[in-house]
Amino acid sequence: MDASFERIGGQEPDGTPLSPVVLSVPHAGRDYPLALRTALRVPEAALVVLEDRYVDHVAQGARSIETMLVQHRARAWIDLNRSETERDARVDEGARAHSQPTASAKLRSGLGLVPRRAGAAGDLWRRRFTGAEVAARIVEDYRPYHEALAMTLAAARDRFGIAVLLDIHSMPAVGPHARIVLGDRFGQASAGRFVTRLEAAAAQTGVRTALNTPYAGGHILERQGAPSRNIHAIQIEIDRTLYLDPMLDRPGTGMAQTIATLRTMIDAVTDEAMAGQAGATALAAE
Repeated sequence: MDASFERIGGQEPDGTPLSPVVLSVPHAGRDYPLALRTALRVPEAALVVLEDRYVDHVAQGARSIETMLVQHRARAWIDLNRSETERDARVDEGARAHSQPTASAKLRSGLGLVPRRAGAAGDLWRRRFTGAEVAARIVEDYRPYHEALAMTLAAARDRFGIAVLLDIHSMPAVGPHARIVLGDRFGQASAGRFVTRLEAAAAQTGVRTALNTPYAGGHILERQGAPSRNIHAIQIEIDRTLYLDPMLDRPGTGMAQTIATLRTMIDAVTDEAMAGQAGATALAAE
């Protein structure tokens, strides 16, 4: 594969987005490079737990004119939702020069920029990766995604006066109280009106939501969300049991309904973005 991610549709010939809403799917990648497979000390199947399994199919099914970025490289190779500084010295020889004063909870649990663990499988790797190996992943696979996402959001904001990122993930079941968890980093990544519309849209389709618990949003929201500059970012975690088969391995009978739910949510956010900008324009004209 020549590129580690794909930018799909939703743009004029000059690249300008057709919608103020931009979709991102950073954790559904199923491309496992040979260098990763040969370094494993566990079966490759053990890495599936790190995937947002087939949530890219949900996003692609729900997408209309929106621009969408989808990462193809597996999360086990490099995690786009971690900071470049979240490098784990137990698997990364270059981590010492990039260590943080206080390691994040994700890093301590083995889910840093290069994951060290995957659920019950335990430690993943036969060896530590060299600093040069990890640096190459950052340059070739990590930064291009973030740069393309930032450029797309800026272009959407420039055209529509506002941009809204929906960062789409999947999660294990967290209980009947919530089948979708929305994260806005406790109001830091987005204006509350967009979250309110997403909650109402999900409820309209019969799906319960929770906000910021247990997932408040990660590095992508921290890096890309800038409400003061009219760029808002919200993470959407979808319960995998909604759209996968009973083994949580392949698309299941709930896929079509989950796609419809996400489409309803996208429409609601689009409406809120366009209505808000129309109101702002009207006030400016008075």
